[in-house]
Amino acid sequence: MSSARSAPLYDNIGVHYDSTRRADPHLTERLAHNLALRPGGRYLDIACGTGNYTHALAEKGGDWYGVDVSSGMLRRAQAKGANVGFLLGDAAALPFRDGSFDGAICTMALHHLPRLEPVYSEIRRLLRGGKLVMFTSTAEQMAGYWLNEYFPIAMQRSTAQMPSQATILEALAAADLSVDRQELYDVREDLEDLFLYAGKRRPELYLSATIRRGISTFSTVAEPAELEAGTLRLARDISSGKIKEVAQRYANQGGDYMFIVASRSARRG
Repeated sequence: MSSARSAPLYDNIGVHYDSTRRADPHLTERLAHNLALRPGGRYLDIACGTGNYTHALAEKGGDWYGVDVSSGMLRRAQAKGANVGFLLGDAAALPFRDGSFDGAICTMALHHLPRLEPVYSEIRRLLRGGKLVMFTSTAEQMAGYWLNEYFPIAMQRSTAQMPSQATILEALAAADLSVDRQELYDVREDLEDLFLYAGKRRPELYLSATIRRGISTFSTVAEPAELEAGTLRLARDISSGKIKEVAQRYANQGGDYMFIVASRSARRG
């Protein structure tokens, strides 16, 4: 996260975060592939949280650093091992020299950055080459989640926080980062990182208070009354089989999440 205003919120979420959130093997492989990860490289994880993907990628090679605004999240990240350097800081103003890194990632965190362009400009300054790899949902993709059927107010609030695809691309261009590729991701049934739409194919996951607690949409923006009513309705629809009809109404080809891979524009060298 880039803003200090997010710190208390995520210090609180971090208490239970790792009980349901972990580095998914498939997503880790795609991050490494899109990053062109190499053993001798130096890499940065922006808004690293509890460091799940930072540590998973560090095991594959490279010298890794993670930055986050939440001291609570970072304490948990540091406790997982000494093979990654973690620091508390603002993603738009980092204490590294120009050209310090061969690549950077940002996973599931764009909606926590108050402004994208300053962060992208800072990443461009820090890259001596290589890629910026983001894994995110977009506002457009979230509109296609069947969760809107059961938790409309919470989803509306959550979607309002998520930048659109156009906003992301415009901010990258303004920071002189060129988009190399965009890769859609549809939630797999074996997904191990239980973020917002992880239950797309396993709706029963949302009936667990433990799982909901690790998802910011449910733990920070959902009203208790809507959460209770929506969960009860979802439980009934799972029992009756109606959830399949609801899910089918929301089926689309836009992907559930996406990887966006960018690199330094040649315009400023």
